[in-house]
Amino acid sequence: MEGILNTFTGRLIAWFVLVLLNTSAWAVNLSAARLWPSPDYTRITLESDAPITFNFFTLANPERLVIDLQDVNPGTALSSLSAGIGSDDPYIASVRAAPNRPGVTRLVVDVKTAVRPSVFMLKPMGEYGHRLVIDLYGAAPADPVQSLAQNKPVPEQPVAAAVQADKPKSAAPKFSRLMMVAIDPGHGGEDSGAVGANGSYEKHITLSVARRLKEKIDAEPGMRAYLTRDGDYFIPLHERVNKARAVKADLFVSIHADAFIRPEARGSSVFALSENGATSAAARWLAKKENDADLIGGINIDVKDKFLKRTLIDLSQTATINDSLKLGRNVLKEMGGINTLHKSHVEQAGFAVLKAPDIPSILIETAFISNPEEEKKLIDEAYQDKMANAIFSGIKAYFNKHQPAVKATKVAREM
Repeated sequence: MEGILNTFTGRLIAWFVLVLLNTSAWAVNLSAARLWPSPDYTRITLESDAPITFNFFTLANPERLVIDLQDVNPGTALSSLSAGIGSDDPYIASVRAAPNRPGVTRLVVDVKTAVRPSVFMLKPMGEYGHRLVIDLYGAAPADPVQSLAQNKPVPEQPVAAAVQADKPKSAAPKFSRLMMVAIDPGHGGEDSGAVGANGSYEKHITLSVARRLKEKIDAEPGMRAYLTRDGDYFIPLHERVNKARAVKADLFVSIHADAFIRPEARGSSVFALSENGATSAAARWLAKKENDADLIGGINIDVKDKFLKRTLIDLSQTATINDSLKLGRNVLKEMGGINTLHKSHVEQAGFAVLKAPDIPSILIETAFISNPEEEKKLIDEAYQDKMANAIFSGIKAYFNKHQPAVKATKVAREM
């Protein structure tokens, strides 16, 4: 009898242990896994219903990153990662996942070269739950100047007379050197920006307008454009500023598509950085929303940047803001020819992406994506081209009156 009781007790204990292990192994459930390749880095995002406890390390010969996920039920989320890896991904060759030991799922990322990993958790934000972010950077930081020099503009081609009539009408300024314009398509990757009533994503519209603007600038003698992003991936706000400064940009133009809580809000706007607070409550609200892009897109809070932490604006930036306002007025005037203006003057607020101390910078809200009528305009290619023309005309008008001082640019020497 005692032997039977011991056997029964042993089985009962084993059953309880098994239940506990299964419960522990399923403490966190993955709801999605996303892959975002870019020239600078490749990002993997694992979204879950609770924070993930993890450890990671790298191995060589062959090169790989190993992440151990504690008490995670991967479900089917991880299986989608491998299918999403393209042969042109600059860093990742393959991804595989399997149980490693009780309660631990091991994720192995096979990489094509040595990488600098950054792995961190994000708290729920916007439409997202908890996220484990895995960023893989190359051993050496990407060089914006090198990528710009390798991507030389295509010479302007003859076009039909009907198209010629659509071209900007401002006279071509004569430049003493190459004028560099950094174009910043807002949002990207995890940060979709605003979403229209019919499902349009701000990040796609801004990139389309930015590419059109770049094409027009590159076709203009003496001018050159650089895109802070040229695909669907996330770039932190301070990195957008750093990229513009790296290519010695003369101007910085950030492109967005506004959204507001009321669908009847409409019109185009231009914003510059403020020295003394926002010029309106709406501008203050918008600046906070745009600055939250880092929280939605996902940045490692351990990474600091000296420009975003500036609390005092020095005299050189005061002059830069004055030039930003001049640029903004020229662009706003041209935009008024193709769309209603939300405000007839350039507004100001504390936009983090406009904080380059030495580059005149503006943020353009092309229209309200939250307005169904304006959303239709924003997804229309003809309207996007008109908007790009208007911005281009405003930039040229600014350069006609305010040519920047000579800068010794590496890019100019390599052209």
